[in-house]
Amino acid sequence: MKPPLTRRLSRRPWLVIGGLVTLAYVVLCALVGLNQRSLLYFPSHSTASTPLRPWIVGGELIGYSRTVAQPKAVWLMTHGNGGQADGRAYVLPRMSRADSLYVLEYPGYGLRAGNPSKDSMNAAALAAYQTLRREFPGTPLCVLGESIGSGPASYLGSVLAPPDKIILVVPFDTLANVASHHMPFLPVRLLLRNNWDNISALKTYTGPIEIYGAINDQVIDFKHAKNLAAQLKNATLITLEGGHNDWSVSERVRIER
Repeated sequence: MKPPLTRRLSRRPWLVIGGLVTLAYVVLCALVGLNQRSLLYFPSHSTASTPLRPWIVGGELIGYSRTVAQPKAVWLMTHGNGGQADGRAYVLPRMSRADSLYVLEYPGYGLRAGNPSKDSMNAAALAAYQTLRREFPGTPLCVLGESIGSGPASYLGSVLAPPDKIILVVPFDTLANVASHHMPFLPVRLLLRNNWDNISALKTYTGPIEIYGAINDQVIDFKHAKNLAAQLKNATLITLEGGHNDWSVSERVRIER
């Protein structure tokens, strides 16, 4: 006759410990899978003084802009995962005064309704891009992608009539690679639903690509920008000193056609 289960387990404590560790790991995976939106996106919803003006299309606020008459080039910026569009005036010193800037507001950011995700951000970027194409026929239309914004920016490189130039600052190669770097103990490639793959998105893009990577970046390690540039024959890698949020004060960064 077998002894009770509790007695058998007490003789093999490693079974109990192993079971508890396995259960904790499964719970952790479930929590990451269910809460990945809150781990990826950090929108703010404030109102602040800014030199950028509201960009309204069809009665909807879709971003903020600095416009000039008869711009030599028009830039669409897809910003990083924190804050909101009206806080991106820091890019202006890196640009030509002869160019116009339009900063996309993501769904769920600032005063814009919706929820951020790969699909919703790509769709918003495409709609904004097409609006600018219609408004500025014959004017070079370029895209600037910052951090997680390098995802929708790279996506625009795969659409019909793609940008005339793409600049990516502190970007990733694939979001799954970044997640795996930060959480190597989890099967993030299976869990991640918002996985932009910038390498694949830009494979067929033939325009010029400039990639700025920060060597001390602790958010998106420099190796990801380096790998992205290495995979794209039309890309130029520019190395910056400093960390993830220092690029806008670097004299090396030039957002120009």
